[in-house]
Amino acid sequence: MSAIVQEYIRADQSNPFRRWFDGLDIQAAGLVAKAILKMKQGNTSHIKPLGGISEYVIDWGPGYRIYLAQEGATLILLFGGGTKKRQQADIDRARWLYREYKQQKKARGGAP
Repeated sequence: MSAIVQEYIRADQSNPFRRWFDGLDIQAAGLVAKAILKMKQGNTSHIKPLGGISEYVIDWGPGYRIYLAQEGATLILLFGGGTKKRQQADIDRARWLYREYKQQKKARGGAP
């Protein structure tokens, strides 16, 4: 089963995931792009739940992570990323962004 993978766009039109991704070197960006393609194809075997959000782990270099939330069976929202070194701060930020997303969704009457 395939999935829709979207980057979270905040009310101010900023994009936390894109901001992180654009700062990666070419090798890391390639691995992240490959991970997103796998998620789009329905391969979620590298996704670990973290209580509300999830983490996609890429075992390479400093241990890259992609922070996301799964909405229903087919929607994956990307909130950002990081490395093992900043893991807890990145998790906290992703959780905050997910709460913000849910509040915005509720204000729009449930539409993503």
